[in-house]
Amino acid sequence: MIAKANSQPVSNPNFKHASLLVVEDNDDHWHLIQLAIERSLSEVKAVRTTNVEETLNYLHTCSLQARDLPKLILLDLYLPDRQDGWNILKQIKHSSSPYKQLPVVILSYSSNRDDITESYFYGSTSYITKPSDMGEWEKYIQTLRLYWWETVTLPNDRLAF
Repeated sequence: MIAKANSQPVSNPNFKHASLLVVEDNDDHWHLIQLAIERSLSEVKAVRTTNVEETLNYLHTCSLQARDLPKLILLDLYLPDRQDGWNILKQIKHSSSPYKQLPVVILSYSSNRDDITESYFYGSTSYITKPSDMGEWEKYIQTLRLYWWETVTLPNDRLAF
């Protein structure tokens, strides 16, 4: 079922308890992402974390308090150092991690082939070069909505052991 932006498909379970974790340390980028989400993916609750510790604590708190896990994680690679992005990705995708089923999309201004290759090596679901203006962010979030919420079947929002 295809829906227009800002209209939730009634039968799509991806929208049930839908949240999106955005790991972004730059306030300006967060503001653009948040605006685009409000305009094109308003049914989804966007949660922001800014570093390794905060991100892992958020996921752990979700599991301890039986709160819904995010359906998708957008992870800025450079937080501000790329080792921080790799650290988060490695811990989420580690074979013993309870969060390994969560899709992780790397967002970065870097188009460096090494960054892209390492992203997939460490288990990212996809790699996206960040848009540069508000119009491009809106188009990106609309595409994100169409693919991640209206096309694919996302994992359950509860931990699976």
